[in-house]
Amino acid sequence: MARSARRVIGAWVLLSAAVSGGCSHAQKPERSVYLIAEDAGGVGGAGGRDCDAEHVACFDRCWNSAPPLTSIKWGSGKHHEYCTEECRARYMDCIEDLERAAGKGGVSELRFSDLEGALDWLRSHRSELALGTVVIIAGVAFVVATGGSGALILAPLAL
Repeated sequence: MARSARRVIGAWVLLSAAVSGGCSHAQKPERSVYLIAEDAGGVGGAGGRDCDAEHVACFDRCWNSAPPLTSIKWGSGKHHEYCTEECRARYMDCIEDLERAAGKGGVSELRFSDLEGALDWLRSHRSELALGTVVIIAGVAFVVATGGSGALILAPLAL
């Protein structure tokens, strides 16, 4: 009789703990883009460079000035090609600089158990981040990047 009473009590304790406590594991975050900051300024690693903004500024500067080669007419298709190629090369240099900076002592991977904790840490430690840092939240991989408007974002990492 004592044995069955212990089973009943044990089952009751287990059931009540499961009902009152719910699941003890954290929910996985959605594969969405999360805003870290309105701008990427102050991000460490590469001195806060925004390669996308630099690319746009390069093209605007090139397009609004006379081409250095006299064989290219201002505003022509060749002028557009020249600016595209010139600014693409500068953009790739910027990306390579960011990758090199991320490899030099920058944090390359961070792990968090929940989304809110991750976003709080990322917002308060921007100077320690480098663009391209992988952030794993509850087993879901994200990457620190800049959005089209220059915002600092946490984007899902597609594997």
